[in-house]
Amino acid sequence: MSFIGVIVSGISVGLFRNARFGTDPFQVFVNGISNKVTFIDFGTLYMIINLLMLVAIFFLNKKHIGISTFINIFLLGYVVDFSDKIVAGIVGEEPAMVVRIGLMVAAVVILCFASAMYFTASLGVSTYDAVALILEERKLGKFKYLRIATDCVCVAIGFVLGAIVGVGTLITAFFMGPLIDFFNVHVARPFLYGKQEKNTD
Repeated sequence: MSFIGVIVSGISVGLFRNARFGTDPFQVFVNGISNKVTFIDFGTLYMIINLLMLVAIFFLNKKHIGISTFINIFLLGYVVDFSDKIVAGIVGEEPAMVVRIGLMVAAVVILCFASAMYFTASLGVSTYDAVALILEERKLGKFKYLRIATDCVCVAIGFVLGAIVGVGTLITAFFMGPLIDFFNVHVARPFLYGKQEKNTD
């Protein structure tokens, strides 16, 4: 569940890129910082930010660090690039609007499903995903609302720093948290633990 979840989430980002409706909130955040830290390339900066967050998470709650965390940091980028090229080869350089909308919807749903799968596997999560989970553990609210809050903060910071915010970014910011929560409750947990674990968080 962990490995498949992370790999499928990388594939979904490739779909998202080809939809061309903006990037996800965390990418907007990193893009904004990249606009100001021009002496470091994006890929290196992305890894540095993730590693800094990893250190913070280690001290806050290291149970969220596992194989999925390191797959996200060191492998996910390659999966995204591969998916991006494959999807681009299928839909072409200028896909029709209906195709772009279809890609965006599919990307958001698949990404949320994949995230729920590797969350539930309990073998670590990405450094960014861990933020809302840690806040939930500290009784600051439910995951789906905390995820919306952290996504909005990322979008706001990225926008102020000059990153491009698209309609896909906003859709992801407001719907990803609730969708991940839905798939956690109705698919991932029942699949791993049995139907008795299904609840209405």
